[in-house]
Amino acid sequence: MNLFRAACAFSLAAISTLGMAAPRPVESAKPSDEVAPPAHVAASGDALLEALLTELDRSKAQLRMDQVDPPYYIEYRVNDVDDYSAEAAFGALRENQRVRYRVIRVVVRIGDYKQDSYYGIGMGETNILPLDDDPIALRHQIWLATDDAYKEAVQALTEKRAALKQFSAEVSPVDDFAMAPVVSLIEPTVALQVDEPAWKKSIEDATSLYRQYPDVQTVTASLRFSAVNEYLVNSEGTVTRNGKKLYSVQLNSTAQAADGMRLSRNPFWMVAKAEELPTHDKLIAESKKMLDTVVALRQAPIVEEEYRGPVLFAPDAADDVVASLVGANVLGRKPQLGRPNRTTGAFATSYKTRVLPNFLTVIDDPTLKDFDGKSLVGNYDVDNDGVKAQPVTLVENGMLINYLIGRQPIRDFPSSNGHGRAGAGTFPAPSLGVLVVKSSDTQSPEALKQRVIKMITEQGKLYGYRVETLGPGNTPRLLYRIYPDGHEELVRGAVFNELDVRALRSDLTSVGNDPMVSNRAGGIATTVISPSLLFDELEVKRADTSKDKLPDYPPPPQMK
Repeated sequence: MNLFRAACAFSLAAISTLGMAAPRPVESAKPSDEVAPPAHVAASGDALLEALLTELDRSKAQLRMDQVDPPYYIEYRVNDVDDYSAEAAFGALRENQRVRYRVIRVVVRIGDYKQDSYYGIGMGETNILPLDDDPIALRHQIWLATDDAYKEAVQALTEKRAALKQFSAEVSPVDDFAMAPVVSLIEPTVALQVDEPAWKKSIEDATSLYRQYPDVQTVTASLRFSAVNEYLVNSEGTVTRNGKKLYSVQLNSTAQAADGMRLSRNPFWMVAKAEELPTHDKLIAESKKMLDTVVALRQAPIVEEEYRGPVLFAPDAADDVVASLVGANVLGRKPQLGRPNRTTGAFATSYKTRVLPNFLTVIDDPTLKDFDGKSLVGNYDVDNDGVKAQPVTLVENGMLINYLIGRQPIRDFPSSNGHGRAGAGTFPAPSLGVLVVKSSDTQSPEALKQRVIKMITEQGKLYGYRVETLGPGNTPRLLYRIYPDGHEELVRGAVFNELDVRALRSDLTSVGNDPMVSNRAGGIATTVISPSLLFDELEVKRADTSKDKLPDYPPPPQMK
């Protein structure tokens, strides 16, 4: 109790500088003879969920400051993370760690749904919770975070109202926060089980192949496996608990061509089911394939100064194009205070206009768990705002008809469609779940290649291009010339000059019948599923590699 009283005294002292009274801590949430509400009954046996619900009840009843409005909304979201990661380089382990942590995000909103304290610092308080299921320790940390979040909300609302005075009364016709149905979904928790010795051996063996490739500069293999149990409770009555596992393995290799150009390959697997990961033998085979490709790239000719003509994107590359040019632009983000725009991004002014060819439809459906026998990491039942997931048709027959929305509305979209998502300790924002490109007119990969050959023949070109994989910034990593007789040649050193939303709308002529699942890493796990894409005209240019220099002296000798 001494620590608890000291913390209370500190909070009182801090808040007195603002001329406000601190919320009063109490020893219990309700009289002992009170019947527990359904949420508390469902939480029985889960100390963390019980602590969250108990403190939420206390906060709703006790969180008050003199001459300040009480909160109209309080939210607690916790990510309980068990994370294992390892990395090997040149056949030797250089990282191996297992980490467990709990992150809480507390949001306190003052005002009302129309206009509240969401502004600047008023976006919540993040802190670390104890790992032990000690109810007093858990509740104490939750209480302190709530106290801080309330004070931040008070200051943010004051600043926001001052800022709004410089704009007209009609500048914000959209509510700050959308109402949402109450959701109650308490699922079993998940636990991470890893055969650490076996995986350490796999990545060590995969990277030990460097001895056979003296021209390769780096070879690494890394993995990250995690089990995350997420809790969300809010003052509206929503209570959710769900668990998710993610597994990722990545190989990476780099080299330089004789002219200094830097080259790399990084095969990547990300799945929701451990049984879908590559076996030891498969990982070794993929590592050898990667190294063979890097060596081939070193010997490949560099692209010409300039090319304009047909370019075929294989599904792996097409997924990246769709993610960057469609996925990044269908997020319904509220613009900055005072801005009249509907949203942000390249599609901000494209609502109800054509953004893709009329044979394409794009849907985001986070309720999909599997596709073509592969697990989808972008799947979820309830988003991080506590709203049930739902499929959303974004582009219908080429026309943009919707955006992905969380509980922060935008013009013409007053309600969430279940796409408010967040990483541990961050504030929810619109995000993809499972983005799927569909077409009313598809062709086989071979038919698309024949179309490229027909186009270059009619245009009198020596060759066209096929992109197998892309790197950062949609830069080609594996690029092939397609010749009229059908044979292909690996080339290097290319960049695209006009691969943008205009090209997607006007130059995309055909798609394949070969959709591929791309589970994507990042702060939020997402999935993109796209078939091959054929553009009738794109500009391919030579990359500037004038600053790439070879090492000044050779690598150490290979030891046996």
